[in-house]
Amino acid sequence: MVFADNLKQLPGVEKVEKLDLFDAGGSLVATLENKPGKAGSLAVYNHLVLRHGRIDAASAAEGLTLFAEHTEDAKKNPGKHPNIDRLFQVIEQKLTYSATVTNK
Repeated sequence: MVFADNLKQLPGVEKVEKLDLFDAGGSLVATLENKPGKAGSLAVYNHLVLRHGRIDAASAAEGLTLFAEHTEDAKKNPGKHPNIDRLFQVIEQKLTYSATVTNK
């Protein structure tokens, strides 16, 4: 499947303002906002948090699958897709992030 098709299968994020990720110490590590060009990443992360309750190695692996063709592009171009790069980092470093979702 391609990313656009995968997005159609995920819960909508129309009512989500942002998703904040926190490390094990409770420090904010990232904010995914509902903005043009970022809503797809927000949808993937929101889905992962709804399904798994956190971002860890297992949910990150699922996220990489959902990002489809963008995952391969991220491998070839580090830094181009920071939200995908973060999932690689979660797997490689065995990280776990908690999340809070703020609705509009």
